[in-house]
Amino acid sequence: MKPVWIFDLDNTLHNADLHAFPVINRAMTAYLSQHLQLSEQAATDLRVDYWLRYGATMLGLRHHHPHINPRHFLCMSHPLSELLSTVHPMPGLSVAIRRLPGDKLLFTNGPRQYAMAMLLALEIDDCFRSVVSVEDVDLIPKPQIAAYRRLLARFKLNPRRCILVEDTLANLKTAKRLGMKTVWINPRSYGAEMVDLSISKLGDIARRGRWLYAGK
Repeated sequence: MKPVWIFDLDNTLHNADLHAFPVINRAMTAYLSQHLQLSEQAATDLRVDYWLRYGATMLGLRHHHPHINPRHFLCMSHPLSELLSTVHPMPGLSVAIRRLPGDKLLFTNGPRQYAMAMLLALEIDDCFRSVVSVEDVDLIPKPQIAAYRRLLARFKLNPRRCILVEDTLANLKTAKRLGMKTVWINPRSYGAEMVDLSISKLGDIARRGRWLYAGK
């Protein structure tokens, strides 16, 4: 039986640090400033605080500001025209994805509209069976285990068939707890013992990850 590859989006399929994350961070700060009547610095501090405490600024808003519509926040903090003006695919992205056997799913903490637009811009939208955005898992972000369970239930997947490819170690740890294989996009050299495979660039996944799905 072929494996099911589950890919993260930001800093896995494209380098979000170069353009996307700065744009999103500015948009989130502006949203918080406007809707919570905060100075720019106070809004920045709150955005970072919620991200550090909850793993996602949106989750902090849901806990502390229930009057804020999280879907509206996600939409407004991902301005597509600006985000798509510059896209930085990971080296060897298209070839690497297309060489892998089995179904591919995208699993992202970002909103669906952004995820779909990025796959189109990266010219790999035809490679993916489906996109699972944060809206599709009841606005529960990774690494919360409930998000993974919703994904598995939706597609009736055995986690032991699944291989999660991610740049965030905390998200991989949750997948590992559920029995998934894990691939860490890790340009550094430490922490590799916590995952099944650590690679410095996505282009290496077909060559170095063959053993992950042997016999699946």
